[in-house]
Amino acid sequence: MRAYTLIAVLVVAGLATYLLGWPVAIDPVAWQPAPNPGLTGPFAQSRPFTGLQQPIPELGEGPEAVTYGPDGFLYTGLQDGRIMRFRPDREGGAELVAQTGGRPLGLRFDAHGHLIVADAFRGLLAVAPNRTITVLVETVDGARLRFPNALDIAGDGAVWFTDASQRFDQHHWINDFWEGRATGRLLRYDPQTHQTSVQLDTLRFANGVALGPEDAFVLVNETVAARITRLWLTGPQAGAREIFLDGLPGYPDNLSYNGRGLFWVALAAPRVGALDRLAGRPWLRQVLFRQPAAITRVTPPPVAWVLGVDAEAQVRHHLRELAGGYANVTSVQEVNGELWLGSLFGRSVARVPLPTVP
Repeated sequence: MRAYTLIAVLVVAGLATYLLGWPVAIDPVAWQPAPNPGLTGPFAQSRPFTGLQQPIPELGEGPEAVTYGPDGFLYTGLQDGRIMRFRPDREGGAELVAQTGGRPLGLRFDAHGHLIVADAFRGLLAVAPNRTITVLVETVDGARLRFPNALDIAGDGAVWFTDASQRFDQHHWINDFWEGRATGRLLRYDPQTHQTSVQLDTLRFANGVALGPEDAFVLVNETVAARITRLWLTGPQAGAREIFLDGLPGYPDNLSYNGRGLFWVALAAPRVGALDRLAGRPWLRQVLFRQPAAITRVTPPPVAWVLGVDAEAQVRHHLRELAGGYANVTSVQEVNGELWLGSLFGRSVARVPLPTVP
């Protein structure tokens, strides 16, 4: 009996030592997210994604972002490194454009017809019309980019792009939620000088980027913090940083500007209440992180969620559908009277008619 008791004591002691002191990949900090409004206030009423279609049944894993090219094709990048294009006005297959050897996320065309790509593993890239690939930015201030994510291009040709985290790469993005450190950055690449500068730092998972009307300001999504931050570029507030929209009910991924006063924001998933409640308890998050992945894994519900927000941060459109024909939208691009949707977890893109003014 004494032997069994000793074994039990040793097992309990070993388990306690593991849960309390075993090294883990995260170093959590205490922080305070804005309250989750849920489906109240401007989010109380929503409309479904009527007329949703998936014209390309199978593209591949993770067509996260979608952009429209000067050649009339839509482009998207996949988890396996491929960049594909297809016609928006016809059904059928997609064509391989390039293989980056990394993970192409944000995509935009510059004025010279080059497809500029934020590749999560290779940096900021340019795909020329002849499909050759050039690496524009690999390092900033002597350190390699950890997680290039999204981008937009200003009228002067400057590329504004995000480095989501200086702690974790794309394969380990969930660790940023567990850790809570604000290490994301908004960067600016000047194609004339080939210099890259940090414009904003201390962002909680810097994600989607969109320049506003006349490039007066730039918006960047902070996914972990469930908010959108604005940096003024012109006028009396030039250089000022402010919260554009805080306390979102979901995690904002990519966003885009339609050129007519409206920003489209993709909410990839509803906020996780447990993570909000644990934000001020870094020690407990560290203990929980030592649990088996099957216990701590967070699986987002199959919800498709998009906001249309004007330049004054007023919600003009609220599209939300649970367990519909498409789920976990990570990007929204307005093209010729339609919204084209991407998804990190899906295998195809989708389109819906542009919603009417509510």
